[in-house]
Amino acid sequence: MLTFTGHDWFRQCDGLSRRTFLQVGGLALGGLGLPDILRAEAASGTRNPHKAVIMIYLTGGPPHQDTVDLKPDAPSEIRGEFRPISTNVPGVQVCEHLPRIAQQMDRITTIRTLVGSNGGHSSFQCVTGRRTNNQPAGGWPGFESIVSRLQGPANPAVPPGFNLFMKMAHGPYNHPGPGFLGTAHQAFQPEGDARANMTLNKNVSLGRLGQRRGLLSGFDRFRREADGQRDAGTLDPFAEQALNVLTSSRLADALDLGKESPEVRRNYGKDDAKVLSYGHLGYQAIMSKFLMARRLVQAGARCVSVTFADFDWHGGNFSNGRKVWPLFDQGFTALVDDLYRLGLQDDVTVVAWGEFGRTPKINKNAGRDHWSRNAFALLAGGGMPTGQVIGTTNRFAEEPVTRPVHFQEVFATLYRNLGLDVSQVTVSDLNGRPHYLVDDGVGPLPELL
Repeated sequence: MLTFTGHDWFRQCDGLSRRTFLQVGGLALGGLGLPDILRAEAASGTRNPHKAVIMIYLTGGPPHQDTVDLKPDAPSEIRGEFRPISTNVPGVQVCEHLPRIAQQMDRITTIRTLVGSNGGHSSFQCVTGRRTNNQPAGGWPGFESIVSRLQGPANPAVPPGFNLFMKMAHGPYNHPGPGFLGTAHQAFQPEGDARANMTLNKNVSLGRLGQRRGLLSGFDRFRREADGQRDAGTLDPFAEQALNVLTSSRLADALDLGKESPEVRRNYGKDDAKVLSYGHLGYQAIMSKFLMARRLVQAGARCVSVTFADFDWHGGNFSNGRKVWPLFDQGFTALVDDLYRLGLQDDVTVVAWGEFGRTPKINKNAGRDHWSRNAFALLAGGGMPTGQVIGTTNRFAEEPVTRPVHFQEVFATLYRNLGLDVSQVTVSDLNGRPHYLVDDGVGPLPELL
């Protein structure tokens, strides 16, 4: 047990709130920590790659007809205002407002026929792969929580799952959480108090510095005791994760985008909180989250989920698209570029998608309404064969003609890329009942094996 004495604002570790514990942890950052892991890596010069997934949730349901499945020969009330452009993959076209994606199409797989949407304005299906009906007690867990439960951290100083969702006014858009796996496997959200408390206060006197050095010695003793509990299987999961995170600067460094070169940061573009008139409700184009996701998987995260903007355009589909799609185009391709630049294209899988598609027919407000019969997804990395388009739709992009791809097939592919066999692996709910990661009989996309 680590006990702090001489200050009435400290209590024993089992009495500390999460906020207080993070404040204590802030003392261990900024070069004053116990970076044994980083030191060992630096000494050995070795890289320990792990598999990871970055999921980009395009909030609100993006229109497939105006992005990756344009129908230029359809009537004007269906084809819309955007024209198709050629990509670097012969015969494949995308929207004119996605020129960077067009030049990287050989590194991307497009699914034009994503089916199985439950039709709800919610992140649930994109995060869990499941429908909201007939849930087990506690609810279906997010994929980050499943991976946390099955694989644990790739690096003890970095939580396995991260939630980079923006706080959005429409409640179901927000992250659904860990479900029946509980808060021990909840995706870590490094925002608000948690982020602020991971910064070392620069105004530190020599006396306080000495106190902090003594505190770190206490951490050393506590860690030795905790290692014994860990070996015995009696260390609380919250204490173990907090201890590992707070005694290394690895996570704080990953979250510090100032450590990237100005050139790399420019590649990702500038954050735009006002790209949409209702951005104050949380629907913003925060470009830096693409970069943060990449830095987190480099640091050891296995799963990172990100939200981007909003696509629920019942009106102004094309005026909004002219503003939002170029930003997504820049952020997504900067991320893919970085995977290849850093040699991570076989280790990190990226998927971008929304909860459903949009109606083929444009409404009287120049918008498209909800359409659950067809949607799209973009995938990159993961060592998958890319430069291909999966599925075709009918002449108005209403529904698949060939190769409908279910949400669960994509999840089976993501799990496979993480090293999990969906035909064998299970997680147990609150009643002890085991559940496969996807429905029985669903497997990874054969086109991406």
